[in-house]
Amino acid sequence: MGDSNLPNTDLLKSVLEPLLEDFQDWFERYRQILENEKIQFMSEQEQFDLLKRVKNAQNELKTARMLFKATDQQVGLDMATVMPWHQLVTECWSVGMRLGQSKE
Repeated sequence: MGDSNLPNTDLLKSVLEPLLEDFQDWFERYRQILENEKIQFMSEQEQFDLLKRVKNAQNELKTARMLFKATDQQVGLDMATVMPWHQLVTECWSVGMRLGQSKE
């Protein structure tokens, strides 16, 4: 019988890998927007700060993905790591929705 505290590699791969890819895609999308558009409803400082947080999250995510691959998908992520990414993506979605509405 296996140790129930050890992560199930198949489960980690099927859940964590796509989640990390999704975070990567969203962060890259909003990084491009924040770098290339002037968002009228945000001050320059607010836009810069959001861009900085997205770039920091991308660096954290890159490290997490490298660790995940280097351990042959044997390592998971603590929710304390994932939740700020989720909150940041949610904040970016909100900015994106508002940006889309302002262009209509």
